[in-house]
Amino acid sequence: MAKAKVAKRPTRDEFVLEELGNQLVEAKQEDSEILLTVWGKEEQVRGVIVEMDSRTGKVHLRYNEEIIKVPFMDIMQVNYPRD
Repeated sequence: MAKAKVAKRPTRDEFVLEELGNQLVEAKQEDSEILLTVWGKEEQVRGVIVEMDSRTGKVHLRYNEEIIKVPFMDIMQVNYPRD
């Protein structure tokens, strides 16, 4: 039985990753609500950054009292909600 092919996460260069990191730090400092486009997820993840864990490489977001942990390397884009 052949294994199903899973799409690999796109590679990004260090400048793109650094810019994403800068956007996340700025959003955390300003307590801004953000929308993250996450690789492998259909819908965007929304919330306010409560922690950026360098040990696990995950960004912790809070939205409606729920904590969502997103791996930094899976974050493709950072946006701000328009509503």
